[in-house]
Amino acid sequence: MYRVVNTLRAITNATILCPVRGRIEKGTVLFDKGKIVGVGKSIPIPSKAKTIDVEGQYVLPGFIDAHCHQGLFDGSIGPMGQDGNEMTTPITPEMRGMDGFNPFEKSLKEVIRGGVTTINTGPGSGNVIGGECFVIKPVAGNVVDEMVVLSPSGLKIALGENPKRVHGSENKRMPQTRMGVAALIRKTLTDAQNYLEAWKVYGTKSKHAKKKGDPPPKTPERSLGMETVVKVLKREIPFHAHSHRADDIATIIRIAEEFNLRLVIIHCTEGHKIAKYLAKKKVPAVIGPTMLWVSKPETRERGFKTAVILNDAGVKVALQTDSLTPMNYFPLLPMYAIKHGMSREDALKCVTINPAEILNLQDRVGSLEPGKDADIVVWTGHPFEFYSEVSEVYINGKKIPIEE
Repeated sequence: MYRVVNTLRAITNATILCPVRGRIEKGTVLFDKGKIVGVGKSIPIPSKAKTIDVEGQYVLPGFIDAHCHQGLFDGSIGPMGQDGNEMTTPITPEMRGMDGFNPFEKSLKEVIRGGVTTINTGPGSGNVIGGECFVIKPVAGNVVDEMVVLSPSGLKIALGENPKRVHGSENKRMPQTRMGVAALIRKTLTDAQNYLEAWKVYGTKSKHAKKKGDPPPKTPERSLGMETVVKVLKREIPFHAHSHRADDIATIIRIAEEFNLRLVIIHCTEGHKIAKYLAKKKVPAVIGPTMLWVSKPETRERGFKTAVILNDAGVKVALQTDSLTPMNYFPLLPMYAIKHGMSREDALKCVTINPAEILNLQDRVGSLEPGKDADIVVWTGHPFEFYSEVSEVYINGKKIPIEE
């Protein structure tokens, strides 16, 4: 006989901070079977619920890092841990980030200490088209398939210095210029249009042949890479476009409009130079990494001012580590945005509901609302105060150990 496990929990006496519901003093979050079932100041608590009194502490939705490479680059073992860039050719849409992900990579444990419960990870920026990104909940399983929330979440592409260096300067092949990068993206999209049309024609001819009793037409050859790019053409997934310079950002927006694509700008380092343009185009931006040295010419203007200016202009902004900032320090990102002029309320949105919406996961994560996943973080104080620490973490309603 199986024992019935009671999963009903109530976190009580909390100061709740939610980007959608606002601030709730002495509030309660009720969750069961991995989902939030109630949030409020005076909601009834069933007698069978296990009560967790967190008086004096803060309760928030888990933070979301909308762009990183966690699990695909393990710097502790050198080249053997580099599994995020298949840089043998500039166009590799058939690569799936999931296939290079190591669930036991040590930095994944840092994620929890930073209050982060959802990350979008995937290939790096060595190629013009690098492969599929995907969203996971860290330490939610021992196999990546158990951790995945959404796959693919986007197709990673890269403009600017990285693909020029890897393929042009180091390997003497296209692209050697920004023109070459854009041309390869357009060519790949055109190839995918032709691929899609060939399968449509095949489907039409097959129906006619069946009606007439004729032999079926020759089946087009499958292409895994083209199948992924077709998802972009059909707007099923967006381009996640690595773009630092303002002109690169404008280029990929131009291409996205030519082909009617969904687009997310990753890094957007010079986005502040064209903030009104980005707002007009309604393109979201995932800003960062910001807490690092100037690693190349196109990152010379990196700074938290970019997120503030874009947010003020009306651009949907998220903050990211790129895996270059250890994720246990993730709360420093909104804290520095606040120091540069962003309100606490907007800074909270930049690490919760905004990245959830950018990843098209707002029905599951990003806020504390009934029906959403019970990804809940308890903080000893306000999370944007320097000395506050994570005291408890729940992912899908399950309490996760916080390891040092």
